[in-house]
Amino acid sequence: MTTPTIAGSPAEEKVRLPLSGLLALFTAGFLGIINETVPAGLLPEMSDSLGLSESLVGQTVTVYAVATALTAIPLNAALKQWGRRTVLVSALLAFILANAVAALVSSFAVLLVARFVAGVGAGLIWSNLGGYAARIVPEKLQGRAIAIAMAGTPIALSLGLPAGTLLGDAAGWQATFGVVAVISLGVIAWVLVSLPNLPGEPEGGYVPFAAILRRPGVPSILLVVASLMIAHNILYTYIGPLADASGVGDQIEWVLLVFGLAALLSIGVTGALVDPHHRRLMLMSAFVLGSGALVLGFAQLNPVILYLGVAVWGFGFGGTATLFVTASVRAAGTDGVQAILVTVFNLSIAGGGVLGGVLLGGLGVTWIPWVALAIMVPAVITTVAGRRHSFPKWPQSS
Repeated sequence: MTTPTIAGSPAEEKVRLPLSGLLALFTAGFLGIINETVPAGLLPEMSDSLGLSESLVGQTVTVYAVATALTAIPLNAALKQWGRRTVLVSALLAFILANAVAALVSSFAVLLVARFVAGVGAGLIWSNLGGYAARIVPEKLQGRAIAIAMAGTPIALSLGLPAGTLLGDAAGWQATFGVVAVISLGVIAWVLVSLPNLPGEPEGGYVPFAAILRRPGVPSILLVVASLMIAHNILYTYIGPLADASGVGDQIEWVLLVFGLAALLSIGVTGALVDPHHRRLMLMSAFVLGSGALVLGFAQLNPVILYLGVAVWGFGFGGTATLFVTASVRAAGTDGVQAILVTVFNLSIAGGGVLGGVLLGGLGVTWIPWVALAIMVPAVITTVAGRRHSFPKWPQSS
């Protein structure tokens, strides 16, 4: 395992976090989420432009997630000997290609292909993000390093997506994809100068995915991830129609901003407390996210209820990326678990997108929060029960 540079000779002296490298990883994760979710904020405009229903256009999120889920494990196995920086740059190149196509072509079929390519890139990024961060710092700082690297996910939901929505409103939805392509090019340069090209197989060697799945605690963690992400994505992909039902459909960027600011607060709490209070934070996230879905069940009664529910939901969701990666790496004993985590994560996003579309087109938007709440029940139960292997108290004695 690569050892970071320590300032000074005494072992106890403070170790500086490699912030430039961690922030490059942060930005790569930020782009992964922006690529995945930007259609959620642009559904009405994309629907009008393409002449398709919102539920059908919402499947551009589903296709992205399916691509990530289908390719994360086989691609990571195939590229296990590649340097991690090489893998990351390759994924960013996929973002550039896919978003350039989406910015220039108005065919829905071509757009779906581009979204699939971008999803492949995202699978490579998310499968390596947390492990990359953990390997460039000492063990005692791994939780904090993972928190910084993974914070790009909720910050993209909080600030990036509302900004993308505003840009789409001002310049058209295709302009948003074009800007993402240009930013991806800049991030490649940043990655090349700030991150070491770590070997693909860290010390200890490659662990087969089947062996990882047999590790105690890993299946329970994956169940929680699946339940929570299906519930979250039902809400998130169709937040536009939910806002319409509450009478504030023209305020979607502000609704997303409230979600994001609450998520930012959650990120701060998680980053500060993830190592000593990991279990408590996971329990809090599961309960709070479920509570947010409950409040959103009454959102059609008053816009204030919508904003309150979005804030509660955002606070519950904000730190989950860090919590999931930290829990899975600790339970599995290898960062190879991230490819499995990414697969489950994105199959759940795809499932949420499909289920939300069915609900929207069938029973109506008002059912979405209640179904999300029902799906959260197994997540809460499993989190509470996983005190030994899945979500134990931390830190362990060193």
